[in-house]
Amino acid sequence: MNFKIASAPCSWGVEDANNPDNPPWQKVLDEASQAGYKGLELGPFGYLPQDVGILQNALTERELQIVAGTLYDDLVSPENFENLVSKTHITCKLISQLPKASQVEGQHYPTPYLVVIDQVNKVRSPFAGHPDKAPRLSTNEWKQMIKNIREIAKITREEYGIRSVVHPHAGGYIEYADETIQLLNDVPSEIAGLCLDTGHLYYDCMNPVEWLKKYAERLDYVHFKDINQKIYEDVIKREIGFFEACKENVMCPIGQGIIDYDDINKALLEIDYKGWITIEQERDPKDADGSFADVSQSLRYLAKMGY
Repeated sequence: MNFKIASAPCSWGVEDANNPDNPPWQKVLDEASQAGYKGLELGPFGYLPQDVGILQNALTERELQIVAGTLYDDLVSPENFENLVSKTHITCKLISQLPKASQVEGQHYPTPYLVVIDQVNKVRSPFAGHPDKAPRLSTNEWKQMIKNIREIAKITREEYGIRSVVHPHAGGYIEYADETIQLLNDVPSEIAGLCLDTGHLYYDCMNPVEWLKKYAERLDYVHFKDINQKIYEDVIKREIGFFEACKENVMCPIGQGIIDYDDINKALLEIDYKGWITIEQERDPKDADGSFADVSQSLRYLAKMGY
């Protein structure tokens, strides 16, 4: 394989650490390792143990390494800023104390990263995949969000030596082409990088191949997903929330959906992408018993495709 491939707890349906339907974290680590992954994201704040000794031992036993932490939260509200700062410190302290994840020669910034995502919210979620209908932030709200992102990235960079990468995400306020372009204009490369997700790009009416190529210089990290086209067309037509769509299995194993991973591979080679790729397949945590088969199939497919 030309790239290092990781997995993430969301492939077991883990989006909210407090969801009582989540599978045990040990199951996620066990199955990621058994499927052949060497890297894993932390997932939502508080899901994996935040005691560095406990987590390090669990990872070592399974030959896993953490490639990224996640700040998935309300990035807009001024009153949430202190919460963002607290979670940033806790997450970055944890991942900075773990053994360094393997590096890929030539990658822009060293692993691990902090993936920064404006969370899916009740205002935007029903309009995921509808750039023409989705309500947008006001100018002042956008400026506040950018200020928060820049401050988070400053903390990660100056206090922990960790690169923040912003992830445009369906159902949040950084989602569509215009919003992503504005983000890149407002947050220069020296402050934070970009994490593009093939599935979210497609879901939000952007061509993944074109975007990987066009924004190669800003691209520090990549997420892979695949989308069941028939289900996608149905949920878009019905304007249901993003996670409701995921519960209906709009996301599928890599190679079973609409995204052409041969073209994606060619694009990554063309732009000379160096670094980790994390496979995600959002689902209902009640269906986590099917995760092992899916994450295994996705990894086998990418290996067969020459990744």
